[in-house]
Amino acid sequence: MAASASSTRISHAELGISSVIETAQGRDRLGGVMMVVTLLLSVPYEFTGNVGLGLAAGATTLLGLACFAPQVRRSRHVFLAIGAALAGLAALTLADPGEALQSALGRASFIAALFTALTAIRSAAITDPGIVECGRFLAGQPPGRRYLALTLGGHLFGLVLLYGAISLLGGLATESVARERDERVRRIRTRRMLVAIQRGFISTLMWSPLTFSMAITLSVVPGASWAGALPLCAAGAVGLAGLGWALDTAFKPPPSGSPAAAPAEGGWIAHLRPLYLLLAVILLASGAIHFAADVRIFGAVMAIVPLIALVWVGLQPDAAGHRLTTSAGRARDFAIRDIPNLNGELTLLIMAGFIGTLGGAVAAPLVAASGLDLASVPTPLLLVALFWIIPLTGQIGMNPILAVSLIGPFLPAPDTLGISPALMVFAITGGWALSGATSPYTASVLLVGTYGKVSPAQVGWRWNGLYTLACGALISAVILLMTALV
Repeated sequence: MAASASSTRISHAELGISSVIETAQGRDRLGGVMMVVTLLLSVPYEFTGNVGLGLAAGATTLLGLACFAPQVRRSRHVFLAIGAALAGLAALTLADPGEALQSALGRASFIAALFTALTAIRSAAITDPGIVECGRFLAGQPPGRRYLALTLGGHLFGLVLLYGAISLLGGLATESVARERDERVRRIRTRRMLVAIQRGFISTLMWSPLTFSMAITLSVVPGASWAGALPLCAAGAVGLAGLGWALDTAFKPPPSGSPAAAPAEGGWIAHLRPLYLLLAVILLASGAIHFAADVRIFGAVMAIVPLIALVWVGLQPDAAGHRLTTSAGRARDFAIRDIPNLNGELTLLIMAGFIGTLGGAVAAPLVAASGLDLASVPTPLLLVALFWIIPLTGQIGMNPILAVSLIGPFLPAPDTLGISPALMVFAITGGWALSGATSPYTASVLLVGTYGKVSPAQVGWRWNGLYTLACGALISAVILLMTALV
């Protein structure tokens, strides 16, 4: 009888799991849980390098993708099919396919873990009234300083919210300009406000330790470190933001005659204090772990950011003032709702890293047989070409993660070129940033187009065309100058 009861319980459990897997919502929820498990496995892997943890993280990433696959758009299915085909090709053509597959899975699980960690802080931020008020204050600045305010906001919010910065500030900006009665003025102001936010956001891609651009670039450039690349890349970010402001000032239309908006009430320090404090805690805590534990900066970010998000949510009581209950409920909702809601974006990013890494391994023997040696290309030409190829491939839909992961293995080591790793990182992240300004397939361009009610192509080349060419000329000139000085 006991055996019969036990069998009945097992049958009920199996039936429950089966019913979950058979529904779209159930699959999505299980996929979200798998991504959270990937993060929980990846953090100790970053600190210990334990191979078993890395393989387990790769396995849970694959399980998560399998759960998401039936629900995502067909365009994502193409990436999944290419990844499967490359895995088969690697098994047939490579002498050691296991090593190549493990490397590709490692890249995939790293992207899944970092994305999950960054989504945690974004989910905590968007429900904090203080953060929303920061955005409202920036969007409410008068015309004389609105562009700079929104560029600063796009940059600071982008460090925490990633593309969510454009969603938050873009919504507030269009809300504030909707009161303008003159359609022409409303259209011009909307455009200027949205590109200010976007250009502030993309400048984070050159230096922030909370971005995939820096994470993937540092992994493909031998000898590169975030601390070593920070001075040059941060200067590049200032250049991108400053050049955007200069172009807006030079080409802004004459005053329309409409009454200027009154300055948003309150001081900058007081209104932006929540954002400043959050950024300070994240950057200082991540930096302290990075140097104290001798772990790469992205391992530190994955370890500390979810903890900060959990504590932050605990400080946001619900209507009944139940803080701990809110934290537990939000953590559960994060796994089964927030992550599944981003299943398409997550699938795209993971597969871009997997395909790029495995594709590079499969192509390596062919490149070697062809005799192609990029080290023989003049260094200035190589770096400038490397910089431009990323935004150019973005025009045909190639995600920068895919482009950089694919090209990275064939790049000569910086010391063989006689340059510092920081300069190569500068070239790659600069190209990544311009791809975020122009590619009609990137989230930043798509979001700006949605809020501006124009096509992504118009955002990329009509709104940002001159800006892209000017920034491209500036970064190319810096590369040429730096290579001439070494």
